[in-house]
Amino acid sequence: MQDPNEDTEWNDLLRAKGILPAKEPEVTEEALTEMIEQTIQEKQSLDARLGNLSLEGLAEIEDDEDEAIILEFRRRRLEEMKKEAESSKFGEVIEISGVDYINQVNKAGTGIYVFLHLYKPGIPQCTLINQHFTILAAKFPKVKFIKSISTTCIPNFPDRNLPAIFVYFEGAAKKQFIGPQEFSDRISCDELEWMLSKTGGIKTDLESDPRGAKVRDVFMSSLGNARTADSGDSDEGDW
Repeated sequence: MQDPNEDTEWNDLLRAKGILPAKEPEVTEEALTEMIEQTIQEKQSLDARLGNLSLEGLAEIEDDEDEAIILEFRRRRLEEMKKEAESSKFGEVIEISGVDYINQVNKAGTGIYVFLHLYKPGIPQCTLINQHFTILAAKFPKVKFIKSISTTCIPNFPDRNLPAIFVYFEGAAKKQFIGPQEFSDRISCDELEWMLSKTGGIKTDLESDPRGAKVRDVFMSSLGNARTADSGDSDEGDW
């Protein structure tokens, strides 16, 4: 019996009459490469489209897409949400004393930034920063915001060095802002957020420095205070 898949004029005639089924097209290396590239592009397109959807959005399109793919995306999204919830474990300002320092700061944990504000009641800049810390702690719950009365945390800490903010990462000191010259008199929450973002501890959504032209004024004031301190005998350098 003649092979129906054989390329002959007779088989071609039978296919034309519908007696033999149409011959399957030959899969060439070029065609196979094109199919693979198309599949990759379709998957990338699907990844991009589904990646920004919420769990509710994924549920709505389950009927329109391959169920296995949708379930995989939902599984990934749930894992991401779980990790996000685990890392966002702070959200409030913690008040500490000296005995809490090691556990709350030095042993904060892997990947944890700590912002410690030393303050004294009755100092306007300190009061403002404490208010802003409350707002920023809620906005950046992955970061630990701490405050402490200066002499309660560090005995004999000079009032002239307040406000003071210390930045730690995984227990190691990264940056410090010491003294009123570091902050504007009526520092806003956005200004403080911008300053702290420069330490790498938080990722701000502010597009530019809200202090604007005031930055130069604060900088010049800081230089003036530094010259004054250097001109006389002082132990302020110890801090």
